[in-house]
Amino acid sequence: MLDSSKSRPPVSRTFSVLLVIAIVLAALNLRPAVTSLGALLDPAIQGLQMNGFIAGIITGVPPLCFALLGPLAPKLAGKRGPELVVMGAMGAILVGILLRSIAPETWTFLLCTALALAGIAIGNVLMPVLVNRWFPHKLGLVTGAYTTSISLGAAVVAGVAVPVNEALGGNWRVGLAVWGIPALVALVVWLIVFLGLRSQIAAKNAGLKQEASTQTPVGPMSKNATAWWVAIFFGMQASVAYIFMGWAPKIFTDLGVNPASAGVLLAIIMGVGVPLAFVMPSLASRFPHQGPLVIINGVAGLIAIAGMLTIPVQGAYLWAVLLGVCGSNFPLALTMIGLKSRTAAGVAKLSAFGQSVGYLLAIPGPFAVGALHEVTQSWTPSIWLLGSLIVLQTITGMMAGRPRYVEDEHRIEIH
Repeated sequence: MLDSSKSRPPVSRTFSVLLVIAIVLAALNLRPAVTSLGALLDPAIQGLQMNGFIAGIITGVPPLCFALLGPLAPKLAGKRGPELVVMGAMGAILVGILLRSIAPETWTFLLCTALALAGIAIGNVLMPVLVNRWFPHKLGLVTGAYTTSISLGAAVVAGVAVPVNEALGGNWRVGLAVWGIPALVALVVWLIVFLGLRSQIAAKNAGLKQEASTQTPVGPMSKNATAWWVAIFFGMQASVAYIFMGWAPKIFTDLGVNPASAGVLLAIIMGVGVPLAFVMPSLASRFPHQGPLVIINGVAGLIAIAGMLTIPVQGAYLWAVLLGVCGSNFPLALTMIGLKSRTAAGVAKLSAFGQSVGYLLAIPGPFAVGALHEVTQSWTPSIWLLGSLIVLQTITGMMAGRPRYVEDEHRIEIH
């Protein structure tokens, strides 16, 4: 990884800690707008009198927004700096959450949700950029902190959104609006960081521009093999994750697990990923090749798939734990984005390309699983499809994890 610290004036320990806190708080807000809506979708549908088609669009729109809006992040960051853009993203999440809670009709509800998702999409892309920019020598540690925060934000809100809504009187609008509070806190902290680090940020931007002028430009990611492997790996792990978030309880229930226990199994799948989200980036940054970690996750997932096909009820809790282990490919994929580029510009372009293409690739998975079940009236073909996706993510992850940099590939192509 390129030592960018030479282009950055010293930052006090206090502001370094505050910057980490700001990054963690931003990461905490990259899922609640989605998971809180999922938990309160039924009362929202009734309140807005949505039809089934619109409700289906809402559940499928987050990865689509992440894919379409993520590419805007590097361009905005290049003009204004990633710190200011992330602060704006927190503002978009806050405003989007609050406005959709008072939206009088479906189309305004959708527009406000899209605003929040735009902020999330930009935050998704810029998190690796910020870590690489300010903590190049602590990449694994800080990446672990923010990926853990993303997992916590998703898991905790999914679990408490309904109880919190009931405690606040059962009004779904209030239940959605309350999740603007974490975004407000993050926005305030980022404002403090931005005002406190204005001189360092300005010097950093100037240093990076001077640095960029002396380096070989990063070519288009669409012509870069490493970028494609990272993107496909990201997409395959995201597809598996969205499938289990959407279908795991029903699959386990239909296979014979008690409905109450099926909900616990989903919590286990998501919960196991929380500590692993902190551990995995630190491990990944210590290996020149991240392939062995991908293989471990893949084997765990395939054992779980085999178990679901043979003894789904008796071993259900073990399969859930193993699926949670397999899910740690998410923080691993995010870590690879920071590890596979030598420059801040490269990280920004790889992050935008990898996540945008990846989320596009993830969209068909949940629909395919549901369609297979509908056609065959059995979960066996869908589980086999899941196994195939895990095999594919393992192969592409091994290729993405090779000790290569996107800049090196373009340098070879140019010369």
